[in-house]
Formats: sequence, structure tokens, C-alpha cells
Amino acid sequence: MIRLYLVRHGENPANLTHEFSYRKVDYPLTEKGRLQAHQTAQCLAGVSFDVLATSPLRRAAETAQIIADLQTRPVSVFEEFREMHVGDLEGMVPQSEAWGRYAQMMRQWFGGHPEVPFPGGESRPELVGRFRRGLERLTEGLVDSRVLVVGHGGIFTHGVAELCEIADQKTFLGLENHNCSVSRVDMVREGNRWRFVLVDWASVTHLSGEAAQVVQSVPESARIKNL
Repeated sequence: MIRLYLVRHGENPANLTHEFSYRKVDYPLTEKGRLQAHQTAQCLAGVSFDVLATSPLRRAAETAQIIADLQTRPVSVFEEFREMHVGDLEGMVPQSEAWGRYAQMMRQWFGGHPEVPFPGGESRPELVGRFRRGLERLTEGLVDSRVLVVGHGGIFTHGVAELCEIADQKTFLGLENHNCSVSRVDMVREGNRWRFVLVDWASVTHLSGEAAQVVQSVPESARIKNL
């Protein structure tokens, strides 16, 4: 069995402005984000990771390096763990029009049409497939290992909901997944395929003080539970 730790990156300016960020928008961590990453590193210091990987985006890579500084392994960059590709929404002014388009896409995905892609971006099956490929490539040849992936709320939430076969996915995607949350998923080998089992989701109990003053990344009007 492989125990997979999924760590969302620390706070970055896009969390405060509600900008969409897939590739062109690529901010570093804020001061609070770095504090969150350091507290997360301390929380995970007792876990001996066999492999550490990160999304190529700066907020994730910086979080991963802070965690890796207390480990003995290098961090590998995986393109597959980049945030959800929202296409034309990236670069739009993060106001009601942009988030209205996002909400419209979520209505399609959870209204029976997950195959519809964001204009200029990816569909939900493409997003989940990319996440699965990254995990399979990352864990190839591993047995009884501990694996860390630092990435993003969108790809983690949709990926885990689908791979772990969460029954009520709309409710699951409505749960909070704050900056520097830690989730755990067990990957169990069954023949030539992996079975994914959710152990716990998006815990931030390790954050304290200013680091625990988390912000909501998705505006209330566009949150899946409200669609």
C-alpha cells in the first residue's frame, strides 16, 4: 500500500484577489503562505517520505521546498499536478463575469456533462485523467511507501472525488479545502490497477496563529454547494 499525502500550497496573492491561475498567472507565496508552509513542514517532519513531488507553479514549488528542507529527499516537479486548466478564464478580471462563467461550467459538469471543457481549457475527465497519470508515474515501482504531492485545490478535489469514488461528489466538492491543508489517500494495488481510498480530507488543524486565518478561495456565489 502507498500512503499518499496531498498538501495544498500556502496562501498566494491569487487567493486574495480570486484570480484564476493555471499557467500565466503564477504568484509566489505571501508571508502568511510561507508561515503556513513552515507549520505544515513541522507537522509532517515525523513522516519519512520516499518521494516528494510538486506542481510547477511557484506557490506549490515554494511550499514543497519548505517541507523538503526537513526531509532527506529532493522534490520532483510534475506537470501533471498543475492546477485545473480553466482556459480563457485565466487573465480575466476576477469579478462576477469570470466567476459566473466558472459557475456555469460547474453546473454543466455536475448536471451530467463533465465532458464539456472550459473554453480553451480542459474537461473534468481530462483533469482527473491528468491527475491519475501523475500519480501512476510518481508511484511506479513503489511498494509500502509514503508519498507527498504539493498541488492545488481544484485538481486535488476533483481528482480525489473521482478516483476515490465519492458517492455525493457535489457535496464533497463543497467542502472547504484551505491553504496548506493535508489530505491522505491510500493507494492499494489490486492486480494491474490501483484502488484509491480516502483516509482524511483537507485537515488544517496543524495551523495556528496567523497561519490559521485562512481565506476562502472561491467566492460564495460560485461555490459548488450553492449551484
